[in-house]
Amino acid sequence: MARACEICGKRRSVGSNVSHANNKTKRLWRPNLQRVHVQIGGGGRRVLACTRCLRSGRVQKAR
Repeated sequence: MARACEICGKRRSVGSNVSHANNKTKRLWRPNLQRVHVQIGGGGRRVLACTRCLRSGRVQKAR
């Protein structure tokens, strides 16, 4: 599942869950990806974009 934001390239990051006893297990943080219809060139296209790109205005939505 190698999905990433097609605008900024944000993808999952890896870290550790740390318990009170300081046991460490692997965990993932996944980006909040949304499938949106965007304006690219003259036409529209469906892409996966993270919500940070949508909020900051990096994505021009197609109408």
